[in-house]
Amino acid sequence: MRAAVLHEIGQDKLEVLDDVEAVGFGPGKVRIRIRATGLCHSDVSAMNGVLPQPAPFVPGHEGAGEILDVGDGVTHVKPGDRVLVCWLPACGACPSCKRGQTQLCLSGFMNAGTPNFKRPGGDVFGFAGTGTFAEEVVVDAGCAVPIPDDVPFDIAALIGCGVTTGLGAAINTADVAAGASVAVIGCGGVGISAIQGARLKGAAQIIAVDPVESRREAALRFGATEAVAPDALADAKQRVTAGEGFDYVFEVVGKSATARTAYETTRRGGTLCVVGAGALDDFFQVNMFELFFDEKKILPSMYGGGDVLTSYQRAIALWRAGRIDLESLITHRVQLADINEALDQMRTGAALRTCIEL
Repeated sequence: MRAAVLHEIGQDKLEVLDDVEAVGFGPGKVRIRIRATGLCHSDVSAMNGVLPQPAPFVPGHEGAGEILDVGDGVTHVKPGDRVLVCWLPACGACPSCKRGQTQLCLSGFMNAGTPNFKRPGGDVFGFAGTGTFAEEVVVDAGCAVPIPDDVPFDIAALIGCGVTTGLGAAINTADVAAGASVAVIGCGGVGISAIQGARLKGAAQIIAVDPVESRREAALRFGATEAVAPDALADAKQRVTAGEGFDYVFEVVGKSATARTAYETTRRGGTLCVVGAGALDDFFQVNMFELFFDEKKILPSMYGGGDVLTSYQRAIALWRAGRIDLESLITHRVQLADINEALDQMRTGAALRTCIEL
């Protein structure tokens, strides 16, 4: 079958090969025919080494498709069922799951160290234990979440990661208060979803911050009340909040520099919500006096900060009701053979989300 493979960490292009085989099928596993997958910035971060991932590997973790086969013991799906791929399935038995914090379950991360593809030259890993830049993938049954027939594969794929992450940051983690002032730094697919979440929660002002003009324009269409370049954020803070700072600031870039800017843009007693996934050696620093004196809440948000199955259902319900716009998040579409075009679209900021159709 065909799959896009990164041979070594640090390479900036993928090679689409037709000699890749999905492996590991057996009890508790499912085989999925991928129909659509989104390109998330985390895929690029894994390619360049910001996020740890063994190579060679097949990127992609935001996908949807059809069940081809199920292993022994799998009862919640059957061949022919339409599913989205959950890259962080909950085991239901660990301390995090028992506390209701299923987004912190580590069972999915354990899969990342086991190859789920192979080529004549050897084993190939799937990013985050999945690897949806492939025509087929074998994953734990918990990764296959059934979707209703009226949800297209491309929409389901987005719900599988970016939409759930951004909406959840605003709704679950930050729990934005009605009438609040909000700034969102980084307006790709996740940032736009955070904007939609803040709008749903009733934020009065939502300032979108991004260096790319087209993304700033898009943010206004999705609910931002104003959109500015990063060098204009200080002015927006002064105008909108009289210099006090925003009630909520979302950092959706994954870098300590923007996290520090976000912290300084948050009012005393306000909330900084860190959504971007960054590098192990990139340290965010605050001094002990400001930490105590300003009483700003620093809230990291992992995969939307809540139970992902509940978050999926919520996103579908909101989309059906017309309360969130998911179709317009997909600004570009490519075939798997043109995957490097999708990478260019992300790196330049031209795309909010590129859908790879298989």
